Amino acid sequence: MNDSASPSAPVTREDGTPGQRPRFGFGSGVCGLFLAAGNLVSVYVTFLAYMATPAGPWDSETVAHSNIASGLVLLLSLGMALLTWVCVKAEWLRRWWYVLPAVMAVAALLRLTLFVPEF
Repeated sequence: MNDSASPSAPVTREDGTPGQRPRFGFGSGVCGLFLAAGNLVSVYVTFLAYMATPAGPWDSETVAHSNIASGLVLLLSLGMALLTWVCVKAEWLRRWWYVLPAVMAVAALLRLTLFVPEF
């Protein structure tokens, strides 16, 4: 019988210290739902920021709204990254969840810098 498959078997972490197997259960589900909802909001606001195109040279409000939406995505990404850190630190979620807020932050920064709507 293989002892490494046992849930109570000791596990060695990446840094060489002994640890426990990650606990996936109710906390994982709650964190996953909150993070999925927050990241969906970030995706939607990013979509709105990228779809905003000025109607003409007089339409500076559209550019301002796109910048505001991108700034909101940066704040949402920061919040999602902090919530992800809490969930990963509690070993409810895996580290790949950090990718989602990072991608949203990069998309918002690109909209604010390289892909700014032009008049």
